[in-house]
Amino acid sequence: MVHDLVRISIGTCWGIVVLVWIAGAVYNASRGPHGRRRHVSTAGAGFVGVALTWAAFRAVPSGDWRSLTVGSLWVRFLGLAVLVAATAFTLWARVALGTMWSSTPTVKVDHELRTDGPYGITRHPIYTGLFGMLLGTVLLVGFGRWIAILAAGLIFVEARIRTEEALMLSTFPETYPGYRRRVPQLVPGLRRLRRSS
Repeated sequence: MVHDLVRISIGTCWGIVVLVWIAGAVYNASRGPHGRRRHVSTAGAGFVGVALTWAAFRAVPSGDWRSLTVGSLWVRFLGLAVLVAATAFTLWARVALGTMWSSTPTVKVDHELRTDGPYGITRHPIYTGLFGMLLGTVLLVGFGRWIAILAAGLIFVEARIRTEEALMLSTFPETYPGYRRRVPQLVPGLRRLRRSS
């Protein structure tokens, strides 16, 4: 029963995001701004993440992964809550970005800097949402091998963010530095925690 709920929850959340991404890509291809001013490839980060995950799976015996598995029901409930909240946040960010979205860091013709909605909470809300979904998934399945996938996901997200930050700074040199000071990069509220400590 619990395993079925885990599979259904993960499949539903990730499936909805994939369907929205495909629909958005089709819509952008037909109605979005055409022509790119600048495009930066980040395929290398994806390959590094996959290679590191594969290496971790090969290097660590399967019994050791099982010893990292947590079966507590409260961990699974926490994972479900994180997964659902992160899915909603990811979809909100994707819809808010609209036709400015691209699968790779790109500056389009007449590109607009978004600073409201989810972009007023974190500078990279799609990555925040996707990483939150991955964290929720890891909690929901009880860790195990998924810890390596979570680490690879973090490396990939950080590489993409660095590329996008450089692109946005060069595209919006007057407005992006102030936005960068006001809004956290990935984790909402992290600056407040740092200041209070």
